[in-house]
Amino acid sequence: MGHRLSKIYTRTGDDGSTGLSDGSRIAKDSARIEAIGTVDELNSIIGMILAHELPEQIRSCLVDVQHHLFDLGGELSIPTINTIKAQHTTQLERILDELNAPLPALKEFILPAGGVATSTCHLARTVCRRAERRCITLARQEEVNPLSIVYLNRLSDLLFVMARSLAHYEQGSEVFWQQNRTE
Repeated sequence: MGHRLSKIYTRTGDDGSTGLSDGSRIAKDSARIEAIGTVDELNSIIGMILAHELPEQIRSCLVDVQHHLFDLGGELSIPTINTIKAQHTTQLERILDELNAPLPALKEFILPAGGVATSTCHLARTVCRRAERRCITLARQEEVNPLSIVYLNRLSDLLFVMARSLAHYEQGSEVFWQQNRTE
C-alpha cells in the first residue's frame, strides 16, 4: 500500500498539476485526471444511494461496486497495473439479470424520476456513462485497461435496472415519458 496522507494540503498542485500514484506529475485538466475524477464522482454518488434504505442485494452489490471503482481509480492513476478483471463484469451481469427478471417488460421510455434512491441511482447511471466516455477519450491517447471500459458500460446498464427495481421498491411504479405532454 502507498503512503498515507498525514497532511492534506501540500501546495504542490497550486501550479495546476497533480501527482499520479507512480510519482509523476500531470496537468489537472488532462484526460487521465478527467477520467479519474469522474470515476471518483461516480463513487461518491453511489455512496449517496447507499445512504438510503435499500434491498440487501442492491446494498451489497453497490458496496462491491464502490471497491471496484476505487480500484479502477487506482488503475487509472498507475497506468501499468490492471485491477479490473472480466469476472467483475460477469458479476455485474449476474446481478443485472437477477434484478431485471421480476421487472415488467419495458415498453415505454422511463424518466429519471421517482423516489430519492431511484433518482440518485439514475444520476449515478448518467455519471457512469460520462466516466465511460472519459476513459474512452483517454484510451485514444494512452493505454487503458479495456476491461475497465467494459466494466463501466455494464455498470451503467446495471444502474438503470437498479433504478427500475428501486422505483418499484420505493413507490411501486416507474415514471413513464409521455409524448406531446402539455400542461
